[in-house]
Amino acid sequence: MSTPDSVKTKVAVAACFGTFLEWYDFLTFAALASYFGALFFPPDNPVAALLASLATFGVGMVVRPLGAAFFGSLGDRIGRRNVFIATIVLMGIATFGVGLLPTYAQVGLLAPALLLILRLLQGLAMGGEIGGAVVYLTEHAPANRRGIYTSVLQLMGPLGIMASTFQIVLLQGWLSDAEFRDWGWRVPFLLSVVLLAISLKSRLALHESPVFAELRASNSVAKTPLADCFRDRHTLGRMALLFFCISAGGSLLFFSSQVYSTVFLKNVVKLDPREAGFVVMVATLALFPLTVFCGWLSDRIGRRPVLLAGLLIGLASILPVFQGLLHFGNPALERFHREVRVELSGRDCDYSPFRNATTPCAKLQELFAKKGVNYTLTSGPTLTVAVGVAEAILPGNAAVEKALVAAGWPAQADPAQVNRTMLILLLLIPVVAVAAITGPQTATLAELFPARTRYSAVALPHNLSAGWIGGLSPFMVTLLSVQTGSALAGLWYPVALLGMAAVVGVLFLPETRNAPLDR
Repeated sequence: MSTPDSVKTKVAVAACFGTFLEWYDFLTFAALASYFGALFFPPDNPVAALLASLATFGVGMVVRPLGAAFFGSLGDRIGRRNVFIATIVLMGIATFGVGLLPTYAQVGLLAPALLLILRLLQGLAMGGEIGGAVVYLTEHAPANRRGIYTSVLQLMGPLGIMASTFQIVLLQGWLSDAEFRDWGWRVPFLLSVVLLAISLKSRLALHESPVFAELRASNSVAKTPLADCFRDRHTLGRMALLFFCISAGGSLLFFSSQVYSTVFLKNVVKLDPREAGFVVMVATLALFPLTVFCGWLSDRIGRRPVLLAGLLIGLASILPVFQGLLHFGNPALERFHREVRVELSGRDCDYSPFRNATTPCAKLQELFAKKGVNYTLTSGPTLTVAVGVAEAILPGNAAVEKALVAAGWPAQADPAQVNRTMLILLLLIPVVAVAAITGPQTATLAELFPARTRYSAVALPHNLSAGWIGGLSPFMVTLLSVQTGSALAGLWYPVALLGMAAVVGVLFLPETRNAPLDR
């Protein structure tokens, strides 16, 4: 059944604009994570507040599978269109609510509780939206051009990042830091209600997917789609492939290059927040042509080679890229790490970012984490600290901080030493990897599964992987770095998981180009 070109255009616009709104809403939270730590969590432990903020962002990702299971099952039983509308309304309401929240200073612990509830609603909506947009758009696409036609959907993530980042940069330029922390951060969330109205209008004008319409006309609609997915070993195997390979690789690279890179530049490289946002936004621009190109390329040479290339580029580049960001963003700090050995020895060195430091050793660990100082920890009978010299210094925080400054530790990156061109070029490397996966990803996800259970089969493993693997990666990277005393050590988390995804892809990823969607 052929779909007229005018309908295809309306479908693409509605699907993409709605997905843009979902990502704008979802990732505005991520862009402001470093501010939320101070606004919504106890202020006495800045490292714990940052991690709590990142964890709240991750919680939204964790519940995405629940939204996928619920809305995916509905989409296979009652139709793609109705669910498509419900998810956008839920996301819009939750995001607008974030802009109205009281802060910790105003209502205490009620503030993070309310923030968590709204973040959970955002996660549920996102879980239903992602699978629905993928299925709905692909089922309208021309068979021989699915890659390039559906690749535009993947542009909505970086476009959402750019829109939220650009808006935040403008607000930070117009407002003082105190004004932005007081009320300016609310503006992006409150403006989302305008985007919601536009998106809802465009989606209400759509008709049902032709593939689902045929299923309904032939009385072939699945009554228990999610259960059917788990009963069919072929479908279950491809869901596992989606979880461990395609979605895991794409989400890890996306969050490493688009989300954690900003956190890393601000909190580890000590770059000015506006500078960090600018270089990430410029690198993100390249995703637009690259993603479309990779979608087109997958229509020509197949989905499999393009996807595998993305996984391998990402695997090889993550550690060198982030090392390069430190080198070109704050060479003085890199030199300090290389030339000045910081050693900490003592008992009860059990610092955790989830509780207040109580022992002298734990307080020093907290100091190093806050300052972005790499250190080596050993056990010993007495508390000793050495900064660049063999003899110990007085182990109080003030004395240690004074010793760090004397040894050359920079509190902030020197703007005169920041190589912006190299920072952008380095960020382009994982952007290429992201494009190679996301370009053919939308078409591949739909082509892997039968029509009767497609929404559920796509939504659940994709959101499980994006939520549990990709969404938690900024938090895991930060946590591992804090616990090991090395700013770069946490990056082994995405590297190890990308290695797993690459191996699974080489062994099991099939070619799906031009697979029939009405089977």
